[in-house]
Amino acid sequence: MKSTAELIDKRIKSKAKGTILFPADFTDLGTSEAIRLHLFRLEKEGLIKRISQGIYVRPRESKLLGTLTPSAEEVANSIAKRDRIRCIPTGSYALHALGLSTQVPMKIVLLTDGSSRVIHIGNRTITFKKTTPKFLLTKGKISGLVIQAIKEIGKDNMRPEEEQRILYILKKESSKNLAHDITLAPVWIQKIMQKAQAHE
Repeated sequence: MKSTAELIDKRIKSKAKGTILFPADFTDLGTSEAIRLHLFRLEKEGLIKRISQGIYVRPRESKLLGTLTPSAEEVANSIAKRDRIRCIPTGSYALHALGLSTQVPMKIVLLTDGSSRVIHIGNRTITFKKTTPKFLLTKGKISGLVIQAIKEIGKDNMRPEEEQRILYILKKESSKNLAHDITLAPVWIQKIMQKAQAHE
């Protein structure tokens, strides 16, 4: 019969390089203490890399860049999947996700129906901010992001070229999701998004 350590090793080696790992991924293989100690050992050996408290990765190597660390966005998505929580990007992260800003945000803020917490990934932070379910009811990934991006730009601050860019992006959203999500936006944002419906 294989030991907890051998089973953990086997499972990690079956994952693609670059896969994000959590201690919870191995709870069926042994006690939490045995898992924690073995992950610590594997980190020392270089088989896995710790990127934040309780978050590891099976490292991927690049000849040019050396060890590649997952992006903060990949970590955020993995946490959301692990915890089965809904979340939506806000602020400068929403602008960047839509291509409305080329600046990579150092602070990612996500509205969530899970618990509030802050995770540090290198010099970047991911903040999960608990919100009311109403803000997570959007069906379209694009239209949901657009609502948050317009909020970040602010009422009366949008330049004509930004509005045109947003209307172009909204064309990629399904008309059904767009119609649903418009009703969830503040009235001043609804007026902007409705222009995308008029151009269909």
